[in-house]
Order: sequence, then structure tokens, then C-alpha cells
Amino acid sequence: MKEATGELNMTVVTVVAIAALVAIFYAFIWPIIQANMALTSACSSAGQNGYTTTLDNGATVICGEGKCTITNAKGLGVNNMEKTCD
Repeated sequence: MKEATGELNMTVVTVVAIAALVAIFYAFIWPIIQANMALTSACSSAGQNGYTTTLDNGATVICGEGKCTITNAKGLGVNNMEKTCD
């Protein structure tokens, strides 16, 4: 019986650890990935012309002079992010 209890405790610890890692990913890493994807898409849409768009979450993407900037992206967890377009 003690072995079964020990295995259950280890399973609970493993599940909690995985849940913590997933929460950290979605809270900190995923918003940066989303903002980077939005900037990459804006760079490809802008070409040589200026480009401005507003995303669904209220963030503004402005492109011009070879770079794109995303502002007010609080829904993405990023305040300002800039990317140089190739």
C-alpha cells in the first residue's frame, strides 16, 4: 500500500510540474511568439510601402523605412516590439 501511495504522490508532483511549465509558457513565451508572427506578417505585407494595421486585440502594427513596430499589444503581453524587415 505504501508503494501505491508513493507512486500517486509522484504522479501528482509530475502533473503539477507540467501544469506550471505550461502556465509559464502561455503567460510569458506565447505572447512574444504571437507578436513576432504579427510583425513578420506585417513585414511581408508592407513590401516597400508604408503599412499600418490594427490587430483584433487592439495592438497597432506600423511599418515603414524597413522596420515594423507593434505597439499597445497588452493583449499579447508585449508593450512595444520592433522588427527590421528584410
